[in-house]
Amino acid sequence: MAVKIFWTNFGKKQLRNIFDYYKLKASLKVANKLVVGIVNKANTLDFQKEIGQKEELLLSRKENFRYLVYKNYKIIYWFNQEKNRIEITDVFDARQNPIKIEERQ
Repeated sequence: MAVKIFWTNFGKKQLRNIFDYYKLKASLKVANKLVVGIVNKANTLDFQKEIGQKEELLLSRKENFRYLVYKNYKIIYWFNQEKNRIEITDVFDARQNPIKIEERQ
């Protein structure tokens, strides 16, 4: 059975930041294509909630954080069993410094 994909406010904000950056630096078409690709990749989780790898930097958390990769972007998520949904908590450029990423969570 499919589960709902839920984007947290922070996850949506990061997606918007990616869109705004590429809209400014490249074009509206490039920004749209990238964001649609990220969202479509996240939507593959609806039937395969554990398809992503465990996020090593977040193993100390009680949530079982996993990630998917789309191009240079990591899509961080966890399965909220209580609410029966996948929660997308962050999307970021994997070329960033991992210390910076850990501080954001």
